[in-house]
Amino acid sequence: MKIYILDAFHEAGIALARQHAEVVCWPDPAIRNWPEDADGVMVRMTPITAEEIARAKHVKVICKQGVGVDTIALDAAKKHGIPVCRTPGVNSEAVAEMGFALALSVTRRVTRFDRMLRAGDEIVRPQNLGIEMYGKTVGIVGMGNIGSRTARKWLGAFDTKILAYDPHAPADSWSDIAHTRVSSLQELLPHVDLLTLHLPLTEESRHLISRDELAMMKPDAVLINVSRGGIIDEQALYESLKKGHLFGVGLDVFEVEPPPADYPLLSLPNVVATPHAAGGTHDTQRISSLQVAQQVLDVFNGKPPPNRVV
Repeated sequence: MKIYILDAFHEAGIALARQHAEVVCWPDPAIRNWPEDADGVMVRMTPITAEEIARAKHVKVICKQGVGVDTIALDAAKKHGIPVCRTPGVNSEAVAEMGFALALSVTRRVTRFDRMLRAGDEIVRPQNLGIEMYGKTVGIVGMGNIGSRTARKWLGAFDTKILAYDPHAPADSWSDIAHTRVSSLQELLPHVDLLTLHLPLTEESRHLISRDELAMMKPDAVLINVSRGGIIDEQALYESLKKGHLFGVGLDVFEVEPPPADYPLLSLPNVVATPHAAGGTHDTQRISSLQVAQQVLDVFNGKPPPNRVV
């Protein structure tokens, strides 16, 4: 059996795969031949297209590290009978922490001050004041594993008020979290000091935050996205920030990844950006890489595909 590993994985998962199968691993250029040669695929960020899946005659399973599977042509995988698995819940804590870190970096100007110090800029403190979050209102869109952890962090650390929007969750969800549930974005957006997004990218959620939604937010509100690029209309966000609307933004994800160095949003001093790295901790990467490898091996051994999406 051959396992093709299309992205950089933690060595623990690679080692486990090599104990039980022949492995072709990134950055070996031979990985481009996976559709013709692979029995199993381990993937993180590399897109898997319908055309590639149509050529994958021997693939028994594709396993995605993480939760989002918008980079995989699921309809094609279903058509060709190739199960697609993922690793839900493994990186929830890491992603919640990154969202929290980005928010504090924006509100307290951490990254901005760091840039100014390194550049030798004059720092006039009254012109670079931050925002305190104690007792403020945090709006959370998507209250799954990550969103609910995020809510607990803001409650515990800053005694914030939580407004929660998740149209797909049961009515009695999050009973252990002090919150107010709203039935629409329009009910939430005008009231939040910080909006943090924790939902998958779907046709329903694409550009969920665009011009109209941004205009509803307070002029000094903060926006955080550690979920998926494409949920925010980035052109609309850039235009809004250029006009002075919103205090700042923290982004771990973009519509095009990685964004080019001359990407307009990256030119703005009140944008803090990280390279889709929210799940990038030693703990999460080790555990999730092992889980991906084990799930592929389980399918090789005739077990039902675990955490199957299609």
